[in-house]
Formats: sequence, structure tokens, C-alpha cells
Amino acid sequence: MTRVNRRRFIKTSGLGAGASLAVTDLPLAAQQAQRVTSAPASASGVRLSGDGLGLTPSEYVSLLARLVEEQGLAPDSYAIGGVVEQLETELARALGKERAVFMPSGTLANHLGIRALAGGSGRVVVQEESHLYQDEGDCAQTLSSLTLMPLGVGQASFTEADLDRVLATTRTGRVRRPVRVLSLESPVRRRLGEVFDPAERDRVVARATREGIRLHLDGARMFIEAAYRQVSVAELARPFETVYVSLYKYFNAASGAVLAGPSALLDDMFHERRMFGGGVYQAWPSAVVALDGFRGFDARYRRAVEESETFIRTLATHDAFAVDRVAGGTNLFRLRVQGTDPATLRDRLAAQDIHLPPAAATGAFVLAVNETVLRRPAGTLAAAFVDAL
Repeated sequence: MTRVNRRRFIKTSGLGAGASLAVTDLPLAAQQAQRVTSAPASASGVRLSGDGLGLTPSEYVSLLARLVEEQGLAPDSYAIGGVVEQLETELARALGKERAVFMPSGTLANHLGIRALAGGSGRVVVQEESHLYQDEGDCAQTLSSLTLMPLGVGQASFTEADLDRVLATTRTGRVRRPVRVLSLESPVRRRLGEVFDPAERDRVVARATREGIRLHLDGARMFIEAAYRQVSVAELARPFETVYVSLYKYFNAASGAVLAGPSALLDDMFHERRMFGGGVYQAWPSAVVALDGFRGFDARYRRAVEESETFIRTLATHDAFAVDRVAGGTNLFRLRVQGTDPATLRDRLAAQDIHLPPAAATGAFVLAVNETVLRRPAGTLAAAFVDAL
């Protein structure tokens, strides 16, 4: 690679985004490093970890107080009515669904979604790397007697042929336990934001539909996928009867989720929500912040993607930095640094109010794109990395 000095490097900061680089699977250590929250950035700081703003407790309280004062919101009662209902209505409309129901956690949203679709028994096809299968404590199996059938070991996607094998095995079983539900997660957290392959998704969904299998989408980060794929969230959600979206990952709420779908399925879902311990007395402190983060998010995040692509392309022109993109990925990428200790680079950037997660054991940073990249022009942000070498 031709060596690029600082003057020429800064001049390249106006270049457009470059092509993605193929990258081998990142080790678990890198995934763990990405999940570590870096020091919070100030109102002008950049936080290259996590999907959202990473509000501190004091920032959250200040935002909450301002929103309450400006909007004069109505509180809910056990997550019914008030600003919670307003949030449900606006998210249902954005997702193209009739109804949305607030849930205190994504785990409960996923569980109650597939439970309702299954109608009480049967098998549920999932990705082996999905949050539902790996990270939710066997809730569907333990609490609802549903059998999860994992496909696509170590992959973000699986194929129609994979699904066919499960269906064939099910038909020949000596005890009838039909596949009732197909649940897909996209983007996949355990695969560093890789999306379920769109072409495979279309084939799998079409096959499941022909078989009368009902469809659930774990769309915790689907607003991120929509920005990277330049589609609407309603388009992503359209094939699925129920959809879960996180409220805290990038809408900046303290907690919470929504489950969206048909009114006939969800109108009385508050009973199941309470039965499983999700009937929190008041959810408005999360709902009002989530609603604020949701409004205008699509346009803001698309700008953040554009700005970050220029930043990434600019860094890649410098000999000291190597950028690896996740094939089929979204907002996570790996950055390697030559000639400078990663911890030293991280400390120097923190002094400029640019905050990175700790480097993985391999020495690479797994960085995340979120709205805070809009706080500095791409060229200015890239130049700060060079200054920190």
C-alpha cells in the first residue's frame, strides 16, 4: 500500500464509501469486547460502541425531564394507555401492522410472539445462532413447552433445503409434533450484525407459507438493517405475522420492547404479559424516551451510515489502519492498528472525546456505527485517529 501522509490523508476525507471487505468469522472474544460499554461521550463526543447514544443516568434523567415538561404526557397504568399507547400506535404504523404491545424485555416479546403463533404446542424453527435459541434461557421450552429446532449452525442464515429436512423428519416422526412457527432474527447479534441472506429469506419464507407455518421476526435491530439495505422497516416486516423491536438498543430507552402484529392476536396480549410477570406498574419513563428516539430515527440513522462510510473509507487509505467489514453485515466493523498500542490509541482518542470499546485479544477493535458519528464530520473524525497514532 502506498504510504499516505497526514496532509494527503485529510484531503481524502471527502471520498465516498469503499467496497466492503470479506472477513473471516470474528472470535468470541471480539464479540465480548463489542458488548463492553465504553466511557460515555459528552453531547459533542463520539461513542463507537453500541447501537445508541449510550446515555448516562444523568443524561437520561435530564432528557426525561425535558420531554415531560415539553409534552405534558399522560402516564400509563400497568403499561396500558397514556404515552405507552401512543408509542405502540406509532410503531405499529411504521411496521405496517395493526397493533403493537409494549413488553418490558425482548426476551418476553420473542417468547409471547411465538407462543401466540404456535397456539400452545408444536415445533419452532429458529437459527442456531439466534438470540431466542442461545440467550433467552430456554424460556419457550421451559415455560411454554415449545420445541425449538435450530438450523444453520454457526451461520446467520439457513436455506430452504435445511428447512425441508426438518419438515421431512417431522412428517416421519412416530409422534405428531408439527412445525407451527418459523422465527428469524435479522440482523444477528451473535454474527456481529450480519443480516439473514435476503434471497434465502425469501425462499424460506415462501416455503414456510406454503406449509401453513406462521412467521415471527426478531427484528430487535431491524431499523439498522433497513438503513443499510435502503428499504423501509415495513417492507422487512411484511412477510411476518409478528415482529419484535427493541426500544433501548438505538431508541435510547432505559428498557423495553414492542411486539407488533394483527389485532386479533395482540389485543388481549396484556393478560399473557402480566401472567409472565411483565405487567410493570408504569412504563412511561421508557416509552417517552423511546418515542422521542423513534421519531426521525430513520432519516438520522441513514445520515449516520453515509457519514460513517466516508469515515471508514478514509481510514482505510492510511497505512496504519486496516478495516475489515463483515460480509452481509451492518453497523459493526473491525479496525486493526499498526505501529501503535491499541490501548494507547484508545486513551488518546478518549482525550479527544472519541470513545472506543476495549480491543479484543487479537488487538483489533470491533467498532459500531450509531448516531453519535454525526457529531463530527467524517474527515475530522478520521484525522483524530491519525493524530492519536
